[in-house]
Amino acid sequence: MSYCNYIPTMEEPRRSLHKNYHDNHYGFPIHDDNELLGRLIMEINQAGLSWETILKKEASFRKAYDNFNINKIAAYTDTDRERLLNDPGIIRNKLKVNAAIENAKTIQLLQKEFGSFEKWLEHHHPKTKEEWVKLFKKNFKFTGGEIVNEFLMSIGYLPGAHSETCSVYHKTLKQNPMWARQ
Repeated sequence: MSYCNYIPTMEEPRRSLHKNYHDNHYGFPIHDDNELLGRLIMEINQAGLSWETILKKEASFRKAYDNFNINKIAAYTDTDRERLLNDPGIIRNKLKVNAAIENAKTIQLLQKEFGSFEKWLEHHHPKTKEEWVKLFKKNFKFTGGEIVNEFLMSIGYLPGAHSETCSVYHKTLKQNPMWARQ
């Protein structure tokens, strides 16, 4: 069952939490590099957990990671790593915390070379899921196939976020996602 069709079967308050993400964020292009990093951090942290857990913790992630500010995260020290590993509001996994910091540093390098993380993504579009996974594994930490797929689907680079019968599908199309430009 697709995410679009599964949400109506959920009980409250789960339904409202997922419906907000589904209707207003999932599959919509993101043009802000900090928000792109934020989505990547959230997708990485979802590995091994439910998306619902991550959605419930989104505000805590924003607070813990300085509103996903790339430059601030890239400059995190060992003290910041310890702070994050002791923060009960986020996922306290050393590999995931380290990935957030290292990926912010990688994005800084991509920004220097391409002008922005978004332009780097655009530069490599279109690719198959498998090609994207190879590219992400080469450049980023903690980015396996499912993480890369969900990240790129959630920001409009790969199709599949919404079924064609979903009303939100047409809202995302109006935003001209990259997958629709192929």
